Amino acid sequence: MGYSNLKFPENSLFLVTGGAGFIGSNLCEAILDLGYRVRCLDDLSTGKQENVDMFSNRPGYEFIKGDIKNLDVCMKACEGVDYVLNQAAWGSVPRSIEMPLFYCANNIMGTLNMMEAARQNGVKKFVYASSSSVYGDEPNLPKTEGREGNLLSPYAVSKRADEEWAKQYTKHYGLDTYGLRYFNVFGRRQDPNGAYAAVIPKFLRQLLHGEIPTINGDGKQSRDFTYIENVIEANLKACLAESEAAGQAFNIAYGGREYLLDIYYGLVDALGIKDENGNRLEPNFGPDRPGDIKHSNADISKARKLLGYDPDWDFERGINAAIEWYKANL
Repeated sequence: MGYSNLKFPENSLFLVTGGAGFIGSNLCEAILDLGYRVRCLDDLSTGKQENVDMFSNRPGYEFIKGDIKNLDVCMKACEGVDYVLNQAAWGSVPRSIEMPLFYCANNIMGTLNMMEAARQNGVKKFVYASSSSVYGDEPNLPKTEGREGNLLSPYAVSKRADEEWAKQYTKHYGLDTYGLRYFNVFGRRQDPNGAYAAVIPKFLRQLLHGEIPTINGDGKQSRDFTYIENVIEANLKACLAESEAAGQAFNIAYGGREYLLDIYYGLVDALGIKDENGNRLEPNFGPDRPGDIKHSNADISKARKLLGYDPDWDFERGINAAIEWYKANL
């Protein structure tokens, strides 16, 4: 189970783009812990230097400050690299609606630059972050690859475009690409601050600082929340996948379904937070967020079959680990 026993050729070099971000920094740490080399590329626009400072003295670690929108930077970063784990992108559906041109330049053209650099440098595997947002308004649950709806945001468009370009790079140029459709990843080092913070770290920060969180909508929307350890496993197993699986996209989740209101109450109960009358603290409610999908739950059978993905961190185990991390670090 997991990824601790995975084996790569000795002295393998992984390039993690967006490596100073939440998912990227966890990937860097896991690869170093396995005994392989890591080159981290990040422009620090959303990633944080503090997320990777802990690796600076570790053998086999290298940091490049650079932007994937610059092809020359991508070419240099890919020199001598065996595996690319492309996590560099701007997230957030609402922000993408406000900044469509930037999302096109950063999430689409930046990823295309990385694919081209990987191709020219003879990279073995190109694994990239896609998103459950590509399912759009397709109403059926669970979400299954090949059954997508109308896209609801520029962010979703950018991720779907990445998948289409990846197919072309596998078909025409022989680059083994693997798209990972992440479903609501959470865990240590996820940024709890800002207007676009993900819901779990944002709730935890607010509750730990005596604030009352606001839930967008009625709280009855559901998500397939996926702990970071499962995502690390998926990335590393994709690097070992057969070429027959290349050019495709895969759901990466646990396969569960949690409702936002239940998560809120679970966090309040776990932290023992009461209102002034000694009752369980109730949330505030705000308007629905534009572009949001109401329900999300993943069929992960394709990733199980073709990548050997076998997630062993369910929501309860993951949320308990996340609570402990944020209590110690906020």
